[in-house]
Amino acid sequence: MNRYAFPKENVRLVKAGGVRFGGKAPLALMAGPCVIESRSMAMDLAAQLVELAQREKIPFVFKASYDKANRSRADAFRGPGLAKGLAILAEIKAAFDVPILTDVHQVSDIKPAAEVADILQLPAFLSRQTDLVIALGESGKVVNLKKGQFLSPWDMRHVVAKVESTGNKQILLTERGASFGYGNLVADMRSLLIMRQFGYPVIFDATHSVQLPGGSRTGTGGDGQWAPYLSRAAVATGIDGLFWETHRNPLKAKSDKDNALPLSAIRPLWRQCRTISKII
Repeated sequence: MNRYAFPKENVRLVKAGGVRFGGKAPLALMAGPCVIESRSMAMDLAAQLVELAQREKIPFVFKASYDKANRSRADAFRGPGLAKGLAILAEIKAAFDVPILTDVHQVSDIKPAAEVADILQLPAFLSRQTDLVIALGESGKVVNLKKGQFLSPWDMRHVVAKVESTGNKQILLTERGASFGYGNLVADMRSLLIMRQFGYPVIFDATHSVQLPGGSRTGTGGDGQWAPYLSRAAVATGIDGLFWETHRNPLKAKSDKDNALPLSAIRPLWRQCRTISKII
């Protein structure tokens, strides 16, 4: 076998609602705000993204966090919290018939989050928290494992094994950049291919890969201008999905304002990425 070949049929098909990842499924998209800022903001953005997905025939999952527990500062905005945030996500799911992804930071959140979300996400900073990883696997939901900034792609085999130990093989693997000195990340495209060899669909998180941790001195910065370029490069490796944080006005976003894509950029960038994916 060609050591440089990564045929899609070798990757498990994972289904979240009506969206398929891996196998011979087309490129999928996870997109939404970093955090729920308000009900009206989340509903409006979801409506816009779902309409776009329907027009462009995009296999689409809406993502948003009810609580950002890993903020740089104690006074940073974290979101509406578990109960209010999940209620908003449940409303979005019912109103637009769209699969939902949200991240969980503690074991006690998993059961209520699993009642709403189709995909439960392991935050990158928590990728070695064994109890949390195993509890996510035991939920029976699709689990999106974000590779820690401090982990090599081959180290993710151990995180995968923890989920598999629960009998759950509905796993997605997401690359979001690796620490490159202080206050910087680098996206190593090799990691996308290495992690696909574990047999599960691989997602590229372009907007977190251009973060600058601590780059604003008072918190995490970023340089979102590079996200489209990295997205296109990642799709050219043959990945299964893209992860984009977006906002109507990123500069006013309460989290990840420096690296989120403006909503107006989603359609043209998706068309470019879809074209590349079809060629690959």
